[in-house]
Amino acid sequence: MTETVLIAGASGIVGSAAAAAMREAGWTVLGLARNPTGQEGVTPVAADLQDPESLRAALAPHRPTRLVLATWMRRPTEAEMIRVNGAMVRNLLDALRPAGTLRHAALVTGLKHYLGPFEAYGKGAVPQTPFREEQGRLPVENFYYAQEDEVFAAARRDGFSWSVHRPHTIIGKAVGNAMNMGTTLAVYATLCRETGRPFRFPGSAMQWNGLTDMTDARLLARHLLWASTAPQAANEDFNVVNGDVFRWSWMWGRIAAWFGIEPAPFDGTVRPLEEQMAEDGPLWAEIANRHGLAEPRLDRLASPWHTDADLGRPIEVVTDMGKSRRLGFLDYQPTDDAFQDLFERLRADRLIP
Repeated sequence: MTETVLIAGASGIVGSAAAAAMREAGWTVLGLARNPTGQEGVTPVAADLQDPESLRAALAPHRPTRLVLATWMRRPTEAEMIRVNGAMVRNLLDALRPAGTLRHAALVTGLKHYLGPFEAYGKGAVPQTPFREEQGRLPVENFYYAQEDEVFAAARRDGFSWSVHRPHTIIGKAVGNAMNMGTTLAVYATLCRETGRPFRFPGSAMQWNGLTDMTDARLLARHLLWASTAPQAANEDFNVVNGDVFRWSWMWGRIAAWFGIEPAPFDGTVRPLEEQMAEDGPLWAEIANRHGLAEPRLDRLASPWHTDADLGRPIEVVTDMGKSRRLGFLDYQPTDDAFQDLFERLRADRLIP
């Protein structure tokens, strides 16, 4: 039987990678968005997750067997994040109920499950690393938990299985994405090369010296594909990382070398990218014009605030993948190769010179 997957967030870092992996597996791919972009091999479904009526009308002709939830909406407070993002998941699952064809729903969240939400990120009591799934939830309100609860409730009601996927910082390509470290660092390195500024690590001494890991969007996509069909992965939550660990004191030099620049010595001072790049919009537009780049808007490419949150953490963050390994998912991705693959793709797509 041919599978049909509906991807909410199909144009984002996770969703676009999932769409590519599932197309390659021979699945029919539906991409849901308010304003769907043209993606090769993806059938657009135009609907607003906050509008139940538009969802019901848009999904009426379709019979998806699998669902990937890889989208969320940022709001000023965690209470509002919970209300809006919980409702979006609930609305979509309610709209899929009449067809009765859904067999599995995969929800993508992240390590804020262990680190806490934006309002309390990395503060207070945090579970020991490496993070493991059995550590459970923190005793704080978190929109990830609200999303999970909506999926769990609908699965019990309608009889489909679920999986939850918790990547660390994701490396992948998506223009206009709110959380995009790889492209942010590529833009920062380009600005440093073009202007002669020092390529300084912007984060904390803990992140510079401590161990960490990351998640390639392509590996996450393969994990979503696996969990959507493997019986042993049904109704399980998973951490998803590349499988290697590194220190930024090593990785920073690898990134600098790709761009042909020297990394500046790290003196322990935190220099947030949000401050360093605050006035760089016109400069990036000039660089884009000079090199014939496809995106002249800096805010469409870089998300300094999110990169600062990751690189400024005062705690070491390493993620355990043992649960997936024991159940049969054995893929591995070197993180330095993931960065270089992304940079090559950004250059090929004329997003960096």
